[in-house]
Amino acid sequence: MSRSKKQLHLNLFLRNTGHHEASWRHPDSQPGGVTDIAYYVRLAQTAERGKLDSLFLADSYGLPPTMQFLVQQALEPFTLLSALAMATSRIGLIGTASTTYNEPFHIARKFVSLDHISGGRAGWNIVTSTGNATAFNFSDAPLPEHSERYRRAGEFMEVVRALWDSWEEDAVVGDKENGLYVNPAKLHEIRHAGEYFNVRGPLNLPRAPQGHPVLVQAGASDTGREFASSLAEAVFTAQNTLEDGQRFYADVKARMLKHGRSPDRMKILPGFCPVIGDTHAEAVEKERELNELTQPEYGVYRLSNLLKMDLRDYPLDGPLPYAELARNAEINSQKARHQLYLELAQRENLTIRQLILRTATSRGHYSITGTPVEIADEMERWIDAGAADGFNLMPPCFPTGLDEFVDKVVPELQNRGLFRTEYEGATLREHYGLAKPERTSGQRAVAAK
Repeated sequence: MSRSKKQLHLNLFLRNTGHHEASWRHPDSQPGGVTDIAYYVRLAQTAERGKLDSLFLADSYGLPPTMQFLVQQALEPFTLLSALAMATSRIGLIGTASTTYNEPFHIARKFVSLDHISGGRAGWNIVTSTGNATAFNFSDAPLPEHSERYRRAGEFMEVVRALWDSWEEDAVVGDKENGLYVNPAKLHEIRHAGEYFNVRGPLNLPRAPQGHPVLVQAGASDTGREFASSLAEAVFTAQNTLEDGQRFYADVKARMLKHGRSPDRMKILPGFCPVIGDTHAEAVEKERELNELTQPEYGVYRLSNLLKMDLRDYPLDGPLPYAELARNAEINSQKARHQLYLELAQRENLTIRQLILRTATSRGHYSITGTPVEIADEMERWIDAGAADGFNLMPPCFPTGLDEFVDKVVPELQNRGLFRTEYEGATLREHYGLAKPERTSGQRAVAAK
């Protein structure tokens, strides 16, 4: 494989029956598999066969009122990823955890555990949570305001990273002859006292094989971009056009410089939703078949929830009531996605029905319908144009959409010298070309008892 071209990175976004909202109704889907470990093992092993960098599990702590329309339940990520670590050997394993409805010590320990279990393949998708369906499962208070959630997230990350560094690399001595297992001088209390957390430390596990699990972030609002540029090592983002992708890429990479970070310390992976056919006409027909399975009632609910306005009384084949919609500044969650949907509808002059179908697979991410060559062409175009370092792969229907990508698109990318033919490293950091973080100093050593 030629190394003259920039190598792209591929993450699989593993989402129950697939990313098209009607995928569970497709004859090829397996909706009963979403609680079956064998189903996920098959998908993970297929992705690893394709030499993908990683797979990613989103997560939610609430069950939305639309579960009558589609598969919404999902296994808990740490449990599932630990099982998948035993069924795979190379692919990275990224799980989602909220900084709003967790404690730093718990999350620090869980991700270090996953990193040890997987041999250095763990990553954390950092979220601040959205919606009161989640909030009311933890208290009777609604979701905290957007900027407050990010303030808490900033302190949360400060604590977690300090805990991850609370063991020096050589703290475990294992001296059987002298009876010394751990050198207490190399364990450190963090003594954190802040606005949201008071944590003494140290963590009750040795430092992770990767030093820190890889940090992933997906917020695209201005606050989210600033947060990502300060600490994220991979960013999952929704960009609907190449030009939007270029602007986002340039903006976030430039912000990194303000935080003293080199732009090559972050990989930006836009969502990419391919509908694949051996001919273009076949791909179009596959998309049509999926769209025919969509339920307008659910689509209207989905748009109403995102746009914060009940659209049930508006004609499906009419435009959005733009003058009556909430302004983006008034939105408390999914601010960037709210703006993306409005811009998409206005740019393409879409009716409500057309916007439902336009986002049925992609939910605002970039979607493409075509042959393996056409899809590889578009991926190469984004890489060459400075709009992406790789892609967050979102097949419309599992398992077939993933099988087709691995068997037909990946070889095309490999033939062009754009993607690996074999794994060259063992850890997620090595797959992404990220350095192992150095341990911070200045913490207090734990006194020997």
